[in-house]
Amino acid sequence: MTVANSQDAKKAYALVLNLQNRFVTKLNALSQEIGEKKDFEEITWLRDEGLHGGGNRFEFRDEKLFNTASVNVSQVHYNELPHKNLQSATAISTIIHPKNPHVPSIHIHISLTELLDGSSYWRLMADLNPSIYNEDDKKTFDAMLKKTTKKSYKEGSTQGDKYFNIPALKRHRGVSHFYLENYSTENAEDDFIFAQEFGENVIDTYIDIITSAFKIRCSYSSREIEMQLKYHTLYLFQVLTLDRGTTSGLLIHNQNDLGIMGSLPAYIDKSLLLSWAEKLPSPQDELVRELANSICTEGKIDASTKKQLAFIVREHYKKHPKALKFQASGNTIPATVSNHATP
Repeated sequence: MTVANSQDAKKAYALVLNLQNRFVTKLNALSQEIGEKKDFEEITWLRDEGLHGGGNRFEFRDEKLFNTASVNVSQVHYNELPHKNLQSATAISTIIHPKNPHVPSIHIHISLTELLDGSSYWRLMADLNPSIYNEDDKKTFDAMLKKTTKKSYKEGSTQGDKYFNIPALKRHRGVSHFYLENYSTENAEDDFIFAQEFGENVIDTYIDIITSAFKIRCSYSSREIEMQLKYHTLYLFQVLTLDRGTTSGLLIHNQNDLGIMGSLPAYIDKSLLLSWAEKLPSPQDELVRELANSICTEGKIDASTKKQLAFIVREHYKKHPKALKFQASGNTIPATVSNHATP
């Protein structure tokens, strides 16, 4: 695959690849120590046969430790289309759902977007997602975010709380949220270092949390598995009805649907998901019903189901473009889809 021309994009690509390697290496070590000794497996994809970039993802193979897990890196660019508003977008996006309901999930997204006018900005996200709340985990994660992000913590935590709010259910996805959109300062090198340290510290702290949790919180009941299933249902609901990043990715192209859907858990409660449709305004109630009806009775979210879910979301917003107003946002709404449009 080809890579973006600019030095900043090349530097960002090296950054996200290093973060991906850091995370996967630590997850593999955990599998070797307490799991099935099965490393994550690399899968690649190409945007327009590699002409406009592409990416890779490392997917879990250790079913003792993980419900589902994916660590994705991508770079999309338009080197030969100099008049396109978007010049490049480089990102790492990862979700880990442990099998043990006492071990929290994590979502991380770090990306650099370069535009035609020469401007660029970072998008930084991290949120801790336990199925069963643990106060010590939250305190540890919050303390890391405060120490790492310093003066940006208040803004990032406020935007994160806003973005991961689920109005229809009157609750949030996750217990610790950080989100900076359109982040840049007058010093590009400082911004790069900030993104790097953010990624490294989130990854290292999460590994510390789950390593301890796997070893100490070993047993769980059928009731706790049910609690996890309900939380995973909520996670899928938020991703497919509110998450602007997921929706934008699906609307831009259909060449990485399985990668984009890599955040979804392996099973959900179909009846519970369907019951939430009536809590949503039109046409979002229609979307949830279509999503639920495409999932089998057992609630399994396999590869074929992920492709179908991606198709449903994409077609829904093509049919109802004004429904994008219901999508989550921080203080600003990125023009992700329009940036990719053909001028």
